Formats: sequence, C-alpha cells, structure tokens
Amino acid sequence: MSASARSSSRAVRTTETLVPADLQGTARIIPKADGVLAGVEVAEAVFRAVDSSLEFRAIRSDGARLRVADSTGESDAIAELSGSVASILRGERVALNFLQHLSGIATETDRYVREVAGYDAVILDTRKTAPGLRNLQKYAVAVGGGTNHRRDLSDGVLIKDNHLAAGRLSELTLGGIVRRMRERSPSAWEIVVEVETLTQLREAVDAGVDIVMLDNMTPSEMVEAVGIVDGRALTEASGGITLENVREVAATGVDRISVGALTHSVTGLDISLELLDMG
Repeated sequence: MSASARSSSRAVRTTETLVPADLQGTARIIPKADGVLAGVEVAEAVFRAVDSSLEFRAIRSDGARLRVADSTGESDAIAELSGSVASILRGERVALNFLQHLSGIATETDRYVREVAGYDAVILDTRKTAPGLRNLQKYAVAVGGGTNHRRDLSDGVLIKDNHLAAGRLSELTLGGIVRRMRERSPSAWEIVVEVETLTQLREAVDAGVDIVMLDNMTPSEMVEAVGIVDGRALTEASGGITLENVREVAATGVDRISVGALTHSVTGLDISLELLDMG
C-alpha cells in the first residue's frame, strides 16, 4: 500500500465507517460518581454545533446533586438526546469532557464549602485556570457554592511578593507601595497585599489596604494575624490549603480562603453517555 493510500485509510473515521448515516437513536447522559452537576448548557451547545437537528432534553440543571444509583439501582439521568446516532457519537467526547471537568470543579468546591460550614469564611477560586477556560471554570466554582476571585489583572489590585521586590529596587517600602497604588487606582478597586510575615501584615494594614492575603501562614500565625488586623481589613488565607486542613484554617477567624486547586488540578467527575436504542 502506498503512503498516500495509508494516509487516506487512517483518515476514515470510526463513526463514518461503522454507523449508517441514516441510523436514528436515543442516548442518555448519566453520572458514574456522586457529585454536583455543572456544564449542561455547554454540553448541549456542543451537540447543537455538531448537528442542529439533534434533540437535547436536559433532565437536571447545573447545581443538582447527582447520585450514581438509588434503591432501584438507577442512576440520576442528566440529559437525553435523540436523532442521528452518528452525530451523537461525534459530539460525545467533547461534550463529556466539558461536563466531567466542570462538574469536577463544582463537586470539589462543594466539598470545601461544606467542610467550612459553621464558620464565616468563604471559599474563593484563583486565577490559576486553564488557558481559554477561565470563565467556564469560575462559573463551575460558583455552581459549587464558591466565590469568584479576580477574573483578570484589570479586576483590582493584588500586590504580591514580586511586586514588593520590584518596589524595593525603587526604594519603596511596603507602605509606600500601597499608598502609591491607592493614589493611582480607581476608588472602587480593592487593594490586596500578600504578606508572609506579621511585620509585613502590620505595615500593610497601617497603610490602609482593604484585604491582606496571609501567604502560607500556619494556623497559629493566622490567629495572631486576625487579632492584629482587628477588623481594619479583610483577611484571606492562601497557599497550602487542602480539604484536610481547610476547616482548621476557617477556625482561625479569617474572612476568606482562596484555593487554587479548585481549578488547576481538579479531577473530573465520571460521567458517561449510553446509547439506549437504535432503529
């Protein structure tokens, strides 16, 4: 077989080879693990883009709690599709990729939110998102009960360690950096400063920041930090937050807890599409 013939052979898609173009059928999307649903409308948009004649019926909406099986052994159905089987199969993988990923984020966020129940701290996402997916990922966090942090660099002022290091090169103190940002930023913008020590914390609060981000502090340091701030700014725990320690962090009295893992390393929720009948 010539190289061109082999290339042509490889280009033939499995669905086009095995599924007749006129074959009609029905499919159901179901969870294979318990969790919180997110991304139903995105999945529908994928199937519509593949074939606008497909019928997509959402059975559950974003935010619904999914169960793998009830007492009868039936799983909660997410949606049903009917129409061209070939079109359903073409859209299957991309639609499930979105559903699994976004539902995984919503499910993990829900775990964190439930873990800090009884405390005032809110769970925040971060800008540690996949390129091109930030809006969808942050949407999924909100579906799971979390709160969105800044969406981009124009959303507010966050002064981090490298900003402080650059400021020192210009002989600016932490307080001087905060005051300069206050003078040059819109009045509606919150100014957040990431601090690593209690000395930095005192300087930031004295300079009039709105939020102090307590970077990788221990719970005992956070308790002391909350006392030093004494309501003059909001306190945010950041760095090293896990599902195992988030409740202990919330108990320190911080106002906010930011968790990058909600978006940058979440495990997708297991969701499947099954063909029900064909004819």
